Amino acid sequence: MILCAELAHEIEMSASDDPRRVHFQSPEYLVDRLDAIADLFDKDRTDVLVEAMREYIEDTADSETFQELVATKYYDDQLDFDTAKQLVGAETAQRLRLLKSDLADEPLDIAAPDDVDIYDENVTTVVTDDDQ
Repeated sequence: MILCAELAHEIEMSASDDPRRVHFQSPEYLVDRLDAIADLFDKDRTDVLVEAMREYIEDTADSETFQELVATKYYDDQLDFDTAKQLVGAETAQRLRLLKSDLADEPLDIAAPDDVDIYDENVTTVVTDDDQ
């Protein structure tokens, strides 16, 4: 069954939220349940769908797994800055941009000072397969 949903309704729209008609197919039993829920709350199907999409997007965007996926894809040049900003917000995207820039720079070649023991004489040596 084909559903039509407006992604924003007039009450909650800001000046930049232009409604967009979306067409998609859904199993009939989901549409029937959706309509029953809408009737129960005295709402129309579009309102329930928009609310469900908002909640899903908020829950997904807040998840650590999602944030890590966006960061990984951004660092690997699979996402551009504007897309990352749309997915995780301006502040987080800016942090990703700064970190990516830092990662691209050459490491600082600073020798450890001779008169400072940064390990406090507690050094553990690990033998790897490459050392053997």
